[in-house]
Amino acid sequence: MKNIQCRVFGHYFLVTRHVTYHVKEFRCKNCNKEFTTSSTGNLTPLTPKFKEINDVLDRIHQKRIELD
Repeated sequence: MKNIQCRVFGHYFLVTRHVTYHVKEFRCKNCNKEFTTSSTGNLTPLTPKFKEINDVLDRIHQKRIELD
């Protein structure tokens, strides 16, 4: 039933993780599908490949913050 709500009204996104200043991970409150921002700034489904990319970006970002 919740999947129908997303089809009719669209997803209701909540930010689940701030990877960098511009890259975030989102989860739909209704259907629990996960998304992330792509290199162009659009939302794409969070696949294992993107999850791994986000983990690497997060490690690099945290090291840069520590150096500042």
